[in-house]
Amino acid sequence: MSTIVRWNPLREMATMQTVMDRLFEDTWRSVRPAVAGSGLALDVYESDAKYTIFTAIPGVEPGQISVSLDDDVLTISGEVAQPVFAENENARALLFERTYGKFARSVRLGVPVDSDNIEAAYENGVLKLSVPKAPQAQPKLIPIRVSNGSK
Repeated sequence: MSTIVRWNPLREMATMQTVMDRLFEDTWRSVRPAVAGSGLALDVYESDAKYTIFTAIPGVEPGQISVSLDDDVLTISGEVAQPVFAENENARALLFERTYGKFARSVRLGVPVDSDNIEAAYENGVLKLSVPKAPQAQPKLIPIRVSNGSK
């Protein structure tokens, strides 16, 4: 037995839109973000006393990385140099997947920080920043006075 369904052009357009959205989402999900430009991926953790920030910058010497703080905006910048392959004049590149070039990433921190005590460590291609909050930005425990009810 057959069922007759009334043709609805709006429903057909909505279905087509859903299919196109899914196509683009699947396509762009497989594209990895580039380090060059401003795609430096960060992991930022916050505690009552400090921010801890991690970022992977493999292949870069610590002297080529710059970390600065200006008006509570933390900026990490540097450059990933592209290696020169000149082993044989007849050689040609077949695939370029790694990213090269200058990079910079800025993050506005939500509270004032103690810029004199920021620590940076670089090990195995991972930069770790410890950014202590300024004393006035840290939570304070306020004692409660108890009156005994007498005058």
